[in-house]
Amino acid sequence: MLVSYITSRNSDNDSFFLANRKSPWYLIAFGMIGSSISGVTFVSVPGAVKAGGFSYYELVLGLVVGYWIIACVLMPVYYRLQLTSIYTYLKERFGYYGYKTGASYFLLSRIIGASFRIYVAVDVLQGCIFNQWNVPFVVSAVVIVFLIWLYTRKGGMKTIIWTDALQTFFLLAALVGSIFLIAQSLHLHIADLAKTVSDSPYSKMFYWDYNNKYYFFKQFFAGVFIAVAMTGLDQDMMQKNLTCKTIGESQKNIFSFSIIQAIVVLMFLALGALLYAFAEANHVALPAKPDDLYPMLATKGYFGIVVAFLFVMGITAASFASADSALTALTTSFCVDILDIKEKEKDRQEATRKRVHVFMALSLIVVIIIYRLINNPSIINDVYKVAGYTYGPLLGLYAFGLLTKIRANDNWIPVICLASPVICYVLSANSKAWFGGYEFGFELLIVNALITFTGLLISAASAEKAHG
Repeated sequence: MLVSYITSRNSDNDSFFLANRKSPWYLIAFGMIGSSISGVTFVSVPGAVKAGGFSYYELVLGLVVGYWIIACVLMPVYYRLQLTSIYTYLKERFGYYGYKTGASYFLLSRIIGASFRIYVAVDVLQGCIFNQWNVPFVVSAVVIVFLIWLYTRKGGMKTIIWTDALQTFFLLAALVGSIFLIAQSLHLHIADLAKTVSDSPYSKMFYWDYNNKYYFFKQFFAGVFIAVAMTGLDQDMMQKNLTCKTIGESQKNIFSFSIIQAIVVLMFLALGALLYAFAEANHVALPAKPDDLYPMLATKGYFGIVVAFLFVMGITAASFASADSALTALTTSFCVDILDIKEKEKDRQEATRKRVHVFMALSLIVVIIIYRLINNPSIINDVYKVAGYTYGPLLGLYAFGLLTKIRANDNWIPVICLASPVICYVLSANSKAWFGGYEFGFELLIVNALITFTGLLISAASAEKAHG
């Protein structure tokens, strides 16, 4: 709140949307770690180690390549067009319907994704603290989203650049502190940590069986496309990069961030191996949900009060770091892409933006409550599963726009982008029977994009034939 007070003085819509394009690139790079890690990674990556070992790192290696593609291909386009919302590119390339369809898919994707991330923090804090105070889950969710709305409502991106850096610091402090103290509980010296983790039965990283859902190339290429789609085509992540002074600074930010993130995720996987090693050594019954392992061990006295404090601090920082920028990006996209706020009179723009900011906060609360009712055991799989369906059409649209000069039929685009996820769902549900036991994983995003791309090609051919 103090950072918000300092940074939001004399702020306007340009400050809220793009921080007046004056943000230091190194501060953004550091803060993006917190935004990309989120509370989902904080509990789901360590918990998922039992089922998939270190296979998640196959995807992370693909993410690094995807981030470099963003820096070299997408960022020059965004800076050349001087965009506030990256979906304005679709208007230039396709027309009205392509533009509105792309923006709508982002809004849907990010509302669902941000809600998942906040849900993790609320769920953990509920079990650690609020249940003991008899505070209902709904009240906890409302209070946390309200706090995020409160410190972002004036400064927006100008505030978030600084709060994300602060939150990332606490996230990393919690991660490093947890690993150190858990290693002490296992009577391990720091020098023995790497060997203990690598010798763990959970440390297998590469899988080469084609039919295995953790098959390396399937995971790696899915990571490449997930990075391009969920970061490069995501207003949330790109809005921070657009606040840099120049394209060169923005690219330095992305290159630095990609390397640091790969190191941090490896540390989370190592943490997962240590947690399972501790549970086995001390005959601790594992929770039904893998996501509950770290919260349970950290907060039930197994490692002492310091680890409990670090865990709560870390997951809160991670969840707020990803949620605050998501709320700001949702507000930006809805204002610019759906309401055409720049066409409104100057004195009405700020009032409109403030109302949209409230509406988006309420939307997050509703989805969090719905997800509470569903209560799925591994949230990180859900996040990427949903991304496969919602970001696929966006990836197909941008690939078609950037890789070809063909003019697709703009009127067809909404139908194509709705049909593609439906076709993917049918393929995924029947893949084992139809493709000799093959099971779709995160690569469903690529299939979705290819179907969208093909549909755009067909629409262009149809339009050319009609005019021919």
